[in-house]
Amino acid sequence: MADVEFHDEVVDVPLEGEIEVPGAARSDDELSTLDEPVKETILRDLKAVGNKFVHVLVPKKSRVLLKEWDLWGPLVLCTFLAIMLQGSTDDLNMMGHNDGGPQFAEVFVIYWLGASVVTLNIKLLGGNISFFQSICVLGYCVCPLAISLIVCRILLSISTESIAWFVVRFLSVVLGFGWSTFASTAFLAESQPVGRKVLAMYPLFLFYFVISWLIISHTHS
Repeated sequence: MADVEFHDEVVDVPLEGEIEVPGAARSDDELSTLDEPVKETILRDLKAVGNKFVHVLVPKKSRVLLKEWDLWGPLVLCTFLAIMLQGSTDDLNMMGHNDGGPQFAEVFVIYWLGASVVTLNIKLLGGNISFFQSICVLGYCVCPLAISLIVCRILLSISTESIAWFVVRFLSVVLGFGWSTFASTAFLAESQPVGRKVLAMYPLFLFYFVISWLIISHTHS
């Protein structure tokens, strides 16, 4: 009940109805998955992750990576890159075997620390985006570079000394770099202040450049 005062008179006005928030669930049952089979939960999550990969490979105006952010895709891509790149150099340890440890740790540090630095820069410049939303976008947009790494590995299995194959590998990495940069820019550009978009995108450019350099340099032989 609410009290409304008119010229020293108090009138009781009944308040009826429900207050609804646009986009919010009407009941807790819509948000609860306790009664849902594990298989359906896993399939739904996999579908959501796959849908985000599609949005990266076919960039378009969509905020799905921002509204429904997760870190599963970035974690999978980071682990994939680290495994594929480990032991790919000619550096040998004292026992004459390449354990690949430094390469694995190197990829993890560059991936997550680099994404965190880029995100921090975006926040300091006044970007209206959360920390984990930015990490999600940056992580998922590494997908084209992961595809370039697969292409490089396939070509290396064919020939390691041909200059022509090296050129093809180089071009595939350049394409992946351009695709990753373009996709991430498409998702993050609108969240940046108008006069500071270039400052926000420059560290992003460096982030994908470093990953591209790791791929091409660790697959040279």
